[in-house]
Formats: sequence, C-alpha cells, structure tokens
Amino acid sequence: MKGLGLVAVLVLAGCVATQGAGIRQVALLDGAVVAAAPSGYCIAPGAGQRQADSAVVIMGRCSAAGTAEPAVLTLTVGQAGSAGAMAGGGAALADYFTSDAGRAALSRSGRAGDVQVLSASGSDAAFLVQVRDRLAGEYWRGIAGLRGRLVTVTAAGPLEGAPLPAAKGRALVEAALAALRRANVGGAVVVDANQTGTGG
Repeated sequence: MKGLGLVAVLVLAGCVATQGAGIRQVALLDGAVVAAAPSGYCIAPGAGQRQADSAVVIMGRCSAAGTAEPAVLTLTVGQAGSAGAMAGGGAALADYFTSDAGRAALSRSGRAGDVQVLSASGSDAAFLVQVRDRLAGEYWRGIAGLRGRLVTVTAAGPLEGAPLPAAKGRALVEAALAALRRANVGGAVVVDANQTGTGG
C-alpha cells in the first residue's frame, strides 16, 4: 500500500473525486462490505486497488464548489477474519502502534524512526491514531472491525506538506467511519476500545 497518498493526489486532480452527483457508495468484494463516503465526499472511480479478498478505495470532495474540507480519504478493507486484530481493544492497539513494529507499519518508508505517534485513543468501537510521518506529513487514521474485516480510514491533506488541521482530520475520519457503519448495518463488529492517550 506504499505510495497510495501520491496515487490518490494524482487521480483526484486537486482532490475532487467526480463531477455531477458522484459515487457515494459501492459494494466491494462481492458485497462483503459496502464502501461509503461521508457527506460532501465521493468515491473516485478507478482509484485504489481491488484484490481477491481485500480492497483500497480513494475518496475526495464531490465538488470543488462544495463546503467539504479539501482532503484525500483512503479506505482499506482487509481480508475476511482480519477484524480479530481489534480483539485486544484500544490499550493493546496503542501499545502496538507506539512500538517499533507498529510505527514501521504506519511509516511510508517502512522505517519506525520516520514516524511519531502524536495521539492514540479508542472512540465508539474504533481506534484513532494521529501520526506525523517524515515523508507523508501529519494525518489521522481510524481502525475498526466491520463484518469481520479490519477496515482503516486515513484522512490526509490534498497535497504533501499541506496537512489537514488536526481537529478537522479527526472529525473527517470519525465521519467516514460513521458512514461505513450506516452502510453496513447489522454487520459491524463492536469493540470495547479503551480510552488511551500517548505523547509524541
């Protein structure tokens, strides 16, 4: 999945996903999960990756004339059964993502030293982490279980070096996760994510 931020920027051409009404929802993996965009955002046709049992979807503003914050949203849907990674709750995830292995997994370069975890917390059956990456800049990522699959949503600025304001980035990730839950009613995996904070 390395380099998806740059791919997203090139595909979205200024962070506008589509013209007109746009695509707000699409079924993935033979209907196993429905990808859904939050209000003001649309799914970019042809962007991302589709594999046999996983998928990556890119979203951007539906219209440059709208009021939605310019941003690139990346949705990753993991393999069947991958939601088991959420079983330990927020505390275990915070421990992982602040470890060398976890920071390396978050890193654009794959090097733990290039990543600083600014905050990590559980929020409404999801885990949220704020990251500063030497190559990718600052961004928010939300991680949740959905229909037995691990899903992640990343919200980043439309251009490298132009991060979203922290509060707006977190709010956008939470809105995207809420849209996913609504689109997949009856299939979400509820996780007791403990409140956890970390300092960079």
